Amino acid sequence: MDYQYSCSECGAAFDFSPQLMLCPKCQIFQKDNEPLRGILEVIYNDGNKAQTPDALWPVDAQILQSVPSARSPLWKSEKLEKATGFKNLWLKDDTRNLTGSYKDRASILVATIAKKWNIKEIVLASTGNAASSMAGIGAFWDMNVTIFLPETAPRAKMVQSLQYAARVINVAGNYDLAFELSLQYSEKYQVLSRNTAYNPLTIEGKKSGAFEIFYQLGKVPDYCFVPTGDGVILSGLYKGFYDLYKYGFTNNIPIMIAVQPDGSAAIYYALQNGFFTPIAAQTVADSISVDVPRGGYYALKMLQKYGGKSVTVSDEAILNAQKELSGTTGLFAEPAAAAAYAGFLKMKANIPQDADIVLLITGSGLKDIDSAMHKVDFPKKSIRSLDDLE
Repeated sequence: MDYQYSCSECGAAFDFSPQLMLCPKCQIFQKDNEPLRGILEVIYNDGNKAQTPDALWPVDAQILQSVPSARSPLWKSEKLEKATGFKNLWLKDDTRNLTGSYKDRASILVATIAKKWNIKEIVLASTGNAASSMAGIGAFWDMNVTIFLPETAPRAKMVQSLQYAARVINVAGNYDLAFELSLQYSEKYQVLSRNTAYNPLTIEGKKSGAFEIFYQLGKVPDYCFVPTGDGVILSGLYKGFYDLYKYGFTNNIPIMIAVQPDGSAAIYYALQNGFFTPIAAQTVADSISVDVPRGGYYALKMLQKYGGKSVTVSDEAILNAQKELSGTTGLFAEPAAAAAYAGFLKMKANIPQDADIVLLITGSGLKDIDSAMHKVDFPKKSIRSLDDLE
């Protein structure tokens, strides 16, 4: 498939290069404490010739699917149906991916391109999931991975990255500082950055979720609830559904719902106000906790263009949704992933009960058991015999 980059802001076209990250024309307008300017999209010059969506990739789709668990299941729960009254409530279960999160989708494409161009090292900043994802995919494909990780990241995610033999550098600060340091590292040592939104392949890789949902349902759903922090999972899904629409595989694009925590809701407020303002993010949902959503302008553009919505949920609602989802379906989601269900519960009164709805469950609860402990009651005593139960 013949492909190139196109700037999502000015429309300028560029030949593909793995080292080209942002539109140089729009980058000159970049300001501090705002989302990235000049995010690039992959466009397919002969996309109309595609016989299936699998042709709409910058690499052979079979290579992307060679990673174990490269495709996640889409399933329903009878118990959840009874609890909510919605018969077509689907769970896109990315806890089943190789490293337990949706971030594998971006990591797989970035690593595939790196292998194709003989690039040996990848660097990124992460609050945890992208780090462990890139580390795991790097281990699978024998690549060196360097991670800049905020020191507040859940230890389970750090342990996962270290188990995969990645080089982990603790950052005495938040994700935004880790992001900047990782960019400095990539420039100094001339290695490939996998930073979310900054590398266009992170958006392109995450469109695979949209393709899978289309294959699994046989159509696109009516609604998708997406946990949203920096906006790149949301953007990737939009890119996937748009490609399906543009090249004639479907006639519509779902209503996308960007679910954000009350304490990390920059995209929600931008959708209401039309502009971004700096925030100091604080939420139990660490995977979607960002001060500056790096993919914010692109995500906002997609929401505005295709009639998307956004909703905020409290940390209490997220933890309650996590517990309810676990007890109702057996699916243990991390807080960020459970936010999708919390957002659905908040909005369900305004959604037709016969609608096809997909909840993006983007990460496993095993990645952050400390947060899950807030809503469980541990046994108060130990016993030596059944008589002690009385």
